[in-house]
This record gives sequence, structure tokens and C-alpha cells, in this order.
Amino acid sequence: MYPSNHKTVFVLDHTPYFGISCEYQIEFDFTKSRGPGFIPLAPISKSLWTCSVEAAVEYCRIVWDLFPTGKLVRFVVSDSTSHVLNSWTPSQQNLTFILNAMATMGIPPRAHQAGDYSVIHGLRAAIEALCECSDIQHEKRTSLTENASKVLNRCRVICITSARDNASIKSLEDIFQNVVIQQNKIAAGSDHLITVHHCHLVVINAFPNNMESQVTGHGPKDLSAILTSEVHSVQAGGGIAAKLSHLILNHYDLASTTVTGIPMKEEQNASSSANYDVEIFHSSAAHTSILRGNAADSALIRTQREGADYETVTLKWCTPRGCSAAEMQNCTAMHRITPVDVNSRPSSCLINFLLNGRSVMLEMPRKAGGKMISHLLAAHGGEIFVHTLVTARSVLEDPPSISEGCGGRVTDYRITDFGILMQNNKLVPSKRKMDEGDAEMPLNKMRGRLDRHTKYWPITISSTLIFNLKNYVDPLPSLLLKEELSDEEVVQCKQIIYNLIGLESKHEALQTPAMGQRGKGPRREEQYRIMWSELETFIRTHCRSDQHSRVLNCLLECRNKSDDEKFKGDKAVKEDKVELDQALRELDQFGKLSENQSSEYVSRASVIRATTDSPMSPPPVSVTTPPTIRTVRPSLPGGSIYSGPRTFLDMWVSRSSAEQKAVKEARPEFLGRTNGEGLPGGGSLAKLYTHLKDVDQRVNRSSDMVVDGVSGETSSSKSSS
Repeated sequence: MYPSNHKTVFVLDHTPYFGISCEYQIEFDFTKSRGPGFIPLAPISKSLWTCSVEAAVEYCRIVWDLFPTGKLVRFVVSDSTSHVLNSWTPSQQNLTFILNAMATMGIPPRAHQAGDYSVIHGLRAAIEALCECSDIQHEKRTSLTENASKVLNRCRVICITSARDNASIKSLEDIFQNVVIQQNKIAAGSDHLITVHHCHLVVINAFPNNMESQVTGHGPKDLSAILTSEVHSVQAGGGIAAKLSHLILNHYDLASTTVTGIPMKEEQNASSSANYDVEIFHSSAAHTSILRGNAADSALIRTQREGADYETVTLKWCTPRGCSAAEMQNCTAMHRITPVDVNSRPSSCLINFLLNGRSVMLEMPRKAGGKMISHLLAAHGGEIFVHTLVTARSVLEDPPSISEGCGGRVTDYRITDFGILMQNNKLVPSKRKMDEGDAEMPLNKMRGRLDRHTKYWPITISSTLIFNLKNYVDPLPSLLLKEELSDEEVVQCKQIIYNLIGLESKHEALQTPAMGQRGKGPRREEQYRIMWSELETFIRTHCRSDQHSRVLNCLLECRNKSDDEKFKGDKAVKEDKVELDQALRELDQFGKLSENQSSEYVSRASVIRATTDSPMSPPPVSVTTPPTIRTVRPSLPGGSIYSGPRTFLDMWVSRSSAEQKAVKEARPEFLGRTNGEGLPGGGSLAKLYTHLKDVDQRVNRSSDMVVDGVSGETSSSKSSS
């Protein structure tokens, strides 16, 4: 099983196009003193070929600095034909051999020189090189072990070329895939070749800095089961090197660390010094311990590298020490390092400083303040390593106190209660063998028990109140943890609730143990409010049976009465609370009253409720509906404590009101309601005195008849006369 970075092939485009300038100007005049008449040198510009060669060679330098063995790189140059510069032999895996081979290639040919110039020649040669076994692969394949046939050939090809558009890139990928398939068929029939099981093709499209590319880059994309391709389009002047520096981190699982604050004397003025930064590459495992720690501290040291597409971890230079056995640090890992900019003066000074036997501590700042030494730079046998130091407690130190929290702060953990919790949930081996007919396995039963005991379990003393009032609430918490409660245990729990209500009615403060709080604790009213709220939460959490619901209903009924008696108005006006015995006496007197006086007490109860309820109080329960026993006890654990009648007085008033309503319903209904005309918006319209008009008509007809009779009688008398 070999990763893709075991074998890498660079294919460099050596066609005439790579002989043009990259149009990235570099100042070439380094003369400090300029006399009169001095003509400065003109800036120079590298060719595309020079930029690609420098970037590829720097890629190899980093790989071979960090991995002296096991990571192989080959170079193939493509113009009118392919030129393979080295082999998989370890003796040819070094920069000296590569640079000497590059020197024999010379500059790219001119455009007028005849030839079939294409990068495809180099890609074909690269695939053929990938089918050749490395020494370690050949050793594994020829061994007489069962793993000889399991050697997988994963590899990578990095092609630096220049394409016209996306269609050219697509054609290049298709040709490469076809060549891989053809070469695999050849390797399958050969004894000394190995098939390519997977290849990662990286195409870097380079173009001059004063031009725009028509090629669109994309991330890794699977073209088939054996080929993954990605394309990057970059400017040749500085862009190729920056892109390869970014890709090498992913190719070899590396990370970047910037050592900041390195004191260094100025070259012009030896008496003064300035602080410089040096970036180094190493295995990403060196950052595991600090990046897995506090997220805020990790975000503080991770920054985006200026001019690059990757992040770097910034660690500060600490006072250097000599690397002696007496000062060796407790470290957990050690990895080789290499500077990113090997030719810079700060990098050279740091490397020489470490090679001379000195060591450098690296410290990381913390968001909460302070610093912590996390790494050590030191050289061993001419190679420089970064040592990951232990930032947590050492196994050689005394274990921390159980009361010590994060960052060494002393906390108020419920240590004694936690010990009781462990003791109550201790596992012991079962003495009998479980049968298939058993309803539940002991382990599953114990899981359910542990889940019950930890559903509501505050971890600190300051985050709970009822568990600090053991002399008031015990043994209610332990009883509610049971799966089933007996009637005696329910009565015992109710008695505890009644005792707490009695203490509240007597205005007695709850005595709590000293919990390390500064100043005064909460007021008595606030203390009881917190206690009742937490007690209700605890009982609801463990309400799993009818017996548990009885305890919850008892608390809800009592709390409803207590909530009604609370005063929510101005502090200057205080009304006396009605004691429990006084309320019972009033209830007895109310039962002796006649039904005619019931309505008076209904209105009186409404007035009392209107003057005592706060604006945030829930709406009162309707007195027109007779309550039932089921309304007193909420069926759901999340039901409100105001869901049923509040007091026995409300129940009696509701019953009396229902009886009065029944009496009213027995009376005849008003005729106007039954015969009224319906309105569009609802309701009805009834006319008063509907028969008044008929009476008027009858009266008018009677008067007319009287007048006519009189007039006829008069006329007859006249005629007779």
C-alpha cells in the first residue's frame, strides 16, 4: 500500500513557447555606490522555462529535505520528443544530479526550428516511467510473502505547460487517460512492469504576467476509477513557485510554521538589531497537539500566509538555550524541518544558528493571556528537527485535584454526590447465566438506571439549590429515582412538599451551606422561587409512572395556590396573605350559605382575582364549566401548572355557577331571540311592540265606523224633518 506521493513525475514543457519572457521584471543592479555618470543596469525578466524549472527544483528540495528516503521524483522534459532526466534509483534522487541534467537541456528551441513540439511526448514517457517498479516495490513484489501481490501502484504526474483554452486541457486529459489504459495492458503482460492502479494528474497552466489566460482551473475531479485530474492557471512570474508551495502541503501532508520575533543584527549597522520572520515546512503532525486544544487559542495563532493560499501557524521566538542532556524537554513527537525561502538572509541565519548546536524555544500566546512553550527547534546529526513539547500535564507529575477545573481553576464540583452516584451505579459480574427467556439483559437494565440517575444532575454546587437543601428535601430526590413508588413513599414525598410550603408561609429563609459565594445570597422570595422552579423541573424529569404523577400534581396544586397569593403590585402596598386555615374556614362558611348568596361570592372571588393577579398571570379558569378530576392532574410532563382549577373555592364557585345556569336554561326563552331577523355580521334583530301597529289599525277602523254611523243618523233625521 503506497500513497500517491511515493512516485512523482514532473513533465516540463520545453516547446518554443516557453522560451518567451514571463514579463516579470527583476532589478539586476545591486551596486551600492554610484558615481557621477553611472548608468544603471536594466531590469531583467526570466523565461517561462526558467520559472518552471526553478519552481520544480524547489519542490524537490523541500521533499528531499523532509523525506530523505521513500519519496521519489523523476523529471521528463518534452519538446519534439521526450527526455527522461533520471530514474527511480536512489543515487539519482538529489538536486545535484537533477541540475546537471537540466543544464544539458539548454534553452527551449526557437519557433522557426522544425519539429513536432508537444507536451504529449513527455506525458507518454511519464506513464511509462510510472509503470516501472521502484526498488522497494520490486522488493515487495518478489518477496515470497502473502502480501507480494497486494502492492498497489499509486502515483502523481505534475505537468507544467501552457494551453490555449479549456478545450485543449480537456483533450490533454483524454489523451492521458487513454495512454494510461494502453500502458496498463502492456504492464499486465510483463513481469518487470507494474500497472498504474491510480494516478493523480496535476496540470499547471503557465502564462506571461502581462496576459490573460483562457483556461479555467478546477479542483481534483475524478475522470475515471484510475485517474483524478486538477487544473491550475497561474502567472509564470512568481505564480508557479507559489502554487507548487501550496500544493506540496497537500501532497505530502505538511504544515507551515512562521517563527516570528527573531532578533537579528542589521547588515548595515552591526550595533542595532531588528526582528525578522522565517517560515518553515514540516509534517502536519507537529501541530496536532496545539490545534486540538482550546479553539480560541488555535484561532489566535493561525493566520493566512501573505501572498499565498494556505494558513501558517505563528509561534514566537523564545530565549535560545544550549541543547544539553540536562536541559532536554519532554516531547511527544519530532519531525524534520526545511525553510521555505532557503536563500533569504533570515533563513540562513536561523539555520546556521541551529546547526551550531543551539536550540530555540517557540511559544504560543493564549487568548486568556500569558504564553506557553509548545515547540523546540534543535539540530541532531546535521539535520534540524522541530520537537512537539508536552503542553498538558506530564505523567510524571502528581495528578490534579478532583476539584480542579479547566485552566487550573478551583471549582465547586459536587464531589461527595458524585461518589454516591458511582456507588449506586456500580457494576458487578452476574452470578447466573442469562437465559433467552429473560425479558431484559442486566447491562441494558443498568444503562436505563444510569440514564435515570443522570437525567438531571447538576455538576457544580453553585448550579443547584435543591441538592444543597438535603435537610429539607431528603429523601424526595432518592425516592423519585425509583422506577415505581409505593403509596407510603408518595405520602412521604407529599409531606416534604407541604413542609416546604409551611416554611414559605412562615417567611422562614432556607438555610444553605456555604458555597464559596461572596456577599449575601439571594433574597428569601428569590430563594423560594428558584427552589420551586428547580424542584418542579426535577420532578417532571423523573415523572414516569402514575405514582410519580401524584407527586407532581401535589406540587402543581400547591404552587397554584401559592402563586395566587403572591403580590405583584407596588412594594409600598402590601396585602396580608391568607393563611391556609383561614382559607379553610372561609370555605366552610361558604358551604353553609344559600344558593341566593352564591352569585355574590362569585363576583367577590372575581374581584379578589382581579386585584391580586399580575399583568403576566395566566387567564383564570372559566367558572362556567364544572371541573373534573382529570383537569386537576396534567397528563403530559410539559403541562402548565395553571391548566386546572386553582383552589377548592374555584371548584365550589364553578359548581354553583353551573347549577344556576341549569336553572336559567329551564326558563322560557325570550321570543325576540327565537323570532328575530338574522344579521350578516352575526346576531339577530328583534322588533319591540310588534302588535302595536295592529292595535292602531283596529282603533282607526272603529273610529271610522263610529263617525259614519253618526253622520248617517244625522242625515236621516234631517230628511225626516
